Amino acid sequence: MQYPQTSSNACFCTLAVGNRYRRHAVMLASDLQTHAPTIPLLILTNRVSAFRHFPNVIAIAHRLQSVKGYHDKLFVVEQALSRFEVCTFLDSDVRVLGPVPPDLDWAPGLTARHGCNILKHNTTPRVRAALPVIQEVASRLNLNLMKVSWLHEFMFTVRRQAGAELAFLEAWSALSQHFELQGIHDGEGNVMGLAAAIAGLSMQFDKHDRFPIFKDNIERDRIKQGLSRPDRAAAYFDAHRAIEYPQRMIVEKAARKVGQSVARRYRALRLKVSMTRRDALLNLQQTTLAGRS
Repeated sequence: MQYPQTSSNACFCTLAVGNRYRRHAVMLASDLQTHAPTIPLLILTNRVSAFRHFPNVIAIAHRLQSVKGYHDKLFVVEQALSRFEVCTFLDSDVRVLGPVPPDLDWAPGLTARHGCNILKHNTTPRVRAALPVIQEVASRLNLNLMKVSWLHEFMFTVRRQAGAELAFLEAWSALSQHFELQGIHDGEGNVMGLAAAIAGLSMQFDKHDRFPIFKDNIERDRIKQGLSRPDRAAAYFDAHRAIEYPQRMIVEKAARKVGQSVARRYRALRLKVSMTRRDALLNLQQTTLAGRS
């Protein structure tokens, strides 16, 4: 597949491995072709051919590496920043509902739509399972958690920052392995916040929507707050549900779940074989030193 002809220094990017996520990403690609035709969409996917009809898409073959796939966003950002100055990651089930300004100006570093202090996120309203691992990492790497942020990872932008973004990606990789070895396979927003602190990557929040989007849980919150009406987003909720909860035969559903479980167990075993817990901590310490040098 040839890269689209563009003079843009920015791109959108997403992860679409598996039929469910590819179906979402096809709709996202269509949205962006309509509302941001000059900004490429980079997609890591296990079926490149699914996007061959979209001139705005850069589709790259990819197989999941992290246990449950959450940390594979790292590889999406890595590929995007190797080609563009700025990348905006969107979950594949995000919809873009209106024009995207072609001249969006993003600060260097990491900009998230939503987030808070990492301790607040992991203790309110309950103590989350990741907290002991977060505290261990902070203790070993001499991080002040009052200065570390958590971000909602469904939408964020990374702009190159004089090499700090590379240290951020290295720290994210080491931290994700450490967390997964201890059974924490999700919560990449925690890991990204820690990685940014280690790498010295600037991090800020921009809660103002620079272009109109739909994300099911975000829209539900907006409706509860009286900021949106259910009827305005009904079609998008319906399209989302059709992909998330398809009508399948019981045998087919069971086979799919077994397949996913086997794949996750394989990736978890591969991680354990390739790196012991001691090795993971050593890599964390080495990455910290490199990021701060």
